[in-house]
This record gives sequence, C-alpha cells and structure tokens, in this order.
Amino acid sequence: MTYTAYGEPQSLSLTEQPTPKLAPGAVLIKVERAAVNPVDWKLMAGGLDEMLDVVFPVIPGWDAAGVVEAVGPDVPEFAPGDRVATYARKDFVHGGTYAEYVAVPATSAAHIPDDVDTDSAAGLPLAGLTALRTLESLNLTAEDTLLIHAASGGVGHLATQLAADVGAEVIGTASEQNHQKLRDLGATPVSYGEGLPERIRQLAPDGVTAVADFAGGVVDQTLEVLAEAGRHASIADPSVLQHGGQLIWVRPDGPRLETLLQRISEGKLKVSVDTVYPLEQAAQAMQHNIEGSSGKVLIDVTR
Repeated sequence: MTYTAYGEPQSLSLTEQPTPKLAPGAVLIKVERAAVNPVDWKLMAGGLDEMLDVVFPVIPGWDAAGVVEAVGPDVPEFAPGDRVATYARKDFVHGGTYAEYVAVPATSAAHIPDDVDTDSAAGLPLAGLTALRTLESLNLTAEDTLLIHAASGGVGHLATQLAADVGAEVIGTASEQNHQKLRDLGATPVSYGEGLPERIRQLAPDGVTAVADFAGGVVDQTLEVLAEAGRHASIADPSVLQHGGQLIWVRPDGPRLETLLQRISEGKLKVSVDTVYPLEQAAQAMQHNIEGSSGKVLIDVTR
C-alpha cells in the first residue's frame, strides 16, 4: 500500500513497488502481519514533516512480523526461514511494513519464539518497546505507585503488565467498558475525564510517585496528583519537558524486542489484538485505529 502525498487514509492505494534492496548488515523480511499505530496516520497527514524526511511514494507502517527471506553481508544472527519481528523505523519515511517485503537493519529485528503467534509478535514492537522505555525512564520499582494515562490502549495495556510484573501498584485511566480488562492485567481502573485528580487521590492520598502518559493533554492532571519528588514521562506531550518530565521517543532495538517476545513465550505478557484486516483494506484498518480500538489493529499481508 502506498500514498503519494500527505492526506487521509482513503488515499492509500494498492500498487506494485520494487523489492527493497538488501544492504550489508540488513535482513529482508517477507511480511505476514503489519500493525497499525497512530504514528502511521499522523505521518500520512504530515504531522511529523518537520522531523522526518519523506520520499514519496510512501509505504506506511513501522511494525511487522514475518519470515526472513534473505540476509545481506555480515548478518550471522539471522538466516532465511527465521521467524522475526521488527520495529522498522528508519531515518527517513519511505519503505514501511504495509507491504509484502521490508528490509531493516539486523539490529532492528528479533527472533520470534516458536510458541509465540504471529499476531502477537506483530502487535508488540512499537508499543512494547515504547512501554518498556517509558517505565525504565521512570526507574520504576516495586515501591512505586504508578498512574498510567490511557492504560487500556495499545501501549498502555503492555505498560500495565510490565509495571505489575515489577511489583508496582498501578492505577490506570480508561473508559468504564475497559475497567475489567485493566483489573485482569493487574491495575486499579479509574474513569478519565472531569474529577480524575479527585478519584486518583482517593486511591493514593499521598499522591502517585510516577506517571506514564500515553494519551497527551493531561499534564495538569498529572501535576495535581504527582507526589513530591515524583517522576513523570509522556510519549505524546512535549510540554512535560517544561514541568520536569521526560518526553519518550522509542528507538528500534532488536535485542530488547527479543526480550519482550520471550516474556510473551513465558506467559508474562499478552498483546491484545482487536481486528485483523487484509492488506487491501489497510485504509479501513487505519480508520479503525483513528476512531479507537480495544486492542492492536493488524494487517494480514498474506491475503
């Protein structure tokens, strides 16, 4: 799927593109599933034009799971036939994962354990690495009470599980229809919206010691409930930098992605999948993500 100018998902079209070239230190992946992330349609709308160079036509997508088709020179860690997942962000926007093939640096790819299904592996990379990096930036420990904004979303539901596994007390904001989901993941749910700081203070009278913002636009609420010397980070709101917080922009990292995949294999992490669309319906998949989903939206490139 490609687009030739900034626009809406409906401008995506199914086209024939050359198979990506295979550079030294790279792997060519035959894609089976790609995941839709908000950054995909934000890029398509031109939202990151000041940050990233774009070479049209663009194949969107930064997440994929599939099988290694070929390896470039000096790639001893992978071989054709290996099942792999990848967070495929590069230095410029052009050849993404909504395609039959994608080439990525070997350092961005990770082996998929035999007992991890392809859908889970495809939905993990960007969201899982973002969740992990955010929690690590907060130096989260079992002594913390962590507030997660948008805890049932694509990144949030993974961060909730990782934080609970550390032993932290987790409070997560979500719509009421997702409260049981958060309880099942180990968090105490609270409804977002008016009165949120008061609801959080009822659960944590002395304030929370850490906040992970996966929603944006909530810095005032964060500061109202953050304990003295508390830490906070956001993936969506640069204004946190003005208030002592950290802004997270995750990097491709094959070895750390492999660690997360191993957690799935061990039953310590689960990726929630909402809907799987065929490649020809990539525009509908993007629109579904824009309108909101209860889990990861995937694209099946094999059909």
